[in-house]
Amino acid sequence: MEMEGSNKHQSFFQDIKSRELHGFRVKKRPYISIESSEVDQIGAVAVEHNGNTPLPMAISFCKTNKNSHILAVADEDGYVSLYNTRLKFPSSFTHQQNAEKAKMLEWVAHENAIFDVCWIKDDTNILTASGDQCIKVWDAQENQCIRTLMGHIGSVKSICPHPTNQDVIVSGSRDGSFSLWDLRSSCSSSSQKFYTPSIAAVHKAHISPHQRRVKGGKASSMSITSVLYLKDEISIATAGAVDSVIKFWDTRNLKSPVLQACPHPDVSSYEEMRLHGVSSLSQDLNGVFIAASCMDSRIYLYNVLQPEKGPVNTFTGCQINSFFVKSAISPDAAHVLSGSSDGNAYIWQVNKPLADPIILKSHDVEVTAVDWCPSETGKVATASDDFTVRFWNIQSSCYSNTRSPSSIRRRVMALSSMERRKLFTDEKQPASIKNDSDVCHSNIACTENMPSSTKTPEISTPKSKKKHLQDFEVEENLEKTPEAAIKSPSSVLNPPSSLKRTIRDYFLMTSSGMHCQ
Repeated sequence: MEMEGSNKHQSFFQDIKSRELHGFRVKKRPYISIESSEVDQIGAVAVEHNGNTPLPMAISFCKTNKNSHILAVADEDGYVSLYNTRLKFPSSFTHQQNAEKAKMLEWVAHENAIFDVCWIKDDTNILTASGDQCIKVWDAQENQCIRTLMGHIGSVKSICPHPTNQDVIVSGSRDGSFSLWDLRSSCSSSSQKFYTPSIAAVHKAHISPHQRRVKGGKASSMSITSVLYLKDEISIATAGAVDSVIKFWDTRNLKSPVLQACPHPDVSSYEEMRLHGVSSLSQDLNGVFIAASCMDSRIYLYNVLQPEKGPVNTFTGCQINSFFVKSAISPDAAHVLSGSSDGNAYIWQVNKPLADPIILKSHDVEVTAVDWCPSETGKVATASDDFTVRFWNIQSSCYSNTRSPSSIRRRVMALSSMERRKLFTDEKQPASIKNDSDVCHSNIACTENMPSSTKTPEISTPKSKKKHLQDFEVEENLEKTPEAAIKSPSSVLNPPSSLKRTIRDYFLMTSSGMHCQ
């Protein structure tokens, strides 16, 4: 094939050599360059219903490319409202006028505050977690409740779907437990066919025997503030209000966490720790990093391959004075966005944690929930106690070609000089290309630029910390949900033995499954 442009007349082997020297050029998602970026406020909408102005509590952009501009806002009065963030918001409009223009749909989802909201199943369903101690599954088109998940005895603070099978959900509650649910199962009673019980629950997941009492004799908080279903489809990360420890659980054996992570892993005892709760957890699209907002006004970034070694980065500058202040790592893991009690929102560059963050200034009081638009790069939303939700855009002219920290890229290595000559001269028998497997193992090295790490240790609880672990109260209701066991090809609590075992195996299998090109 004739190539255009005189500067492109180079041999096949020159092209291969160029790839060897400069790396295999793959299409990369651009991300924001902090140094030169400018932030524009696209618009702001007032959260208001029939003259009432409730506080926005949780926000979530749709996950599919087609609908990613739609933002769900859940509030203190139990409403869910859907807004179109692609509209033009004239500067002359009030926040109330913007809301009337952008609002697509709203309904009363709970008779209590909604603390978390999440889109599932290609944006056809919405999950809501409420202070009424239940989770509801909504048909987003018809705004009808199709399932109610009941079992917690405290406000449900956080929900997260399974990364591939979104009939499976994990939730965390103020009652100190986290629970697993399967939407395909339902209550055996015909009168309660829309009610779904949990298939397993772990109680007192974040309460230490050393921290049962605080000054004044009051019991310390054991609330679960955030839960994540990790990308290996088996592991769950949880955090709570009692301390800054993140616990990692294997859903096949929930008797105790398999790993723990905290900001100061070298501290040997609770007595030496300054206890600060975690307000939120988030993970990037590839599942490489977990960002944890801590009540010491820091955001800690952990590598999921070695979380027990402590955070790889720490971000400071915001004020986290309440558990309502959340943070979110961007889908490409290039940036961290956080609310703040000082009325601003902050954006840090992951690769430069010590650089000054971008400050989003416009809200009047504490900024709480935040979210990244998954498809429109640079668009974010922030919610505040000033009864508004604001949309921001970081100028596309500031995008950088620098690869994001969590991207997985293959490098194609060139053939040796002798092999190139042999291949070039011997057209009848290209002996150097024996078969695909030989080439992949000898001539062409397929590697991944994963986050920097040394030797990956075996996943186990460090001996020094085993004495601090306790037997957690685990309830498994599998006998009540035969539908879950029958219909689920990869049952949460009893997956086939062929499946990868841990989050680390997930990345190793991703590596071995990539073909040379």
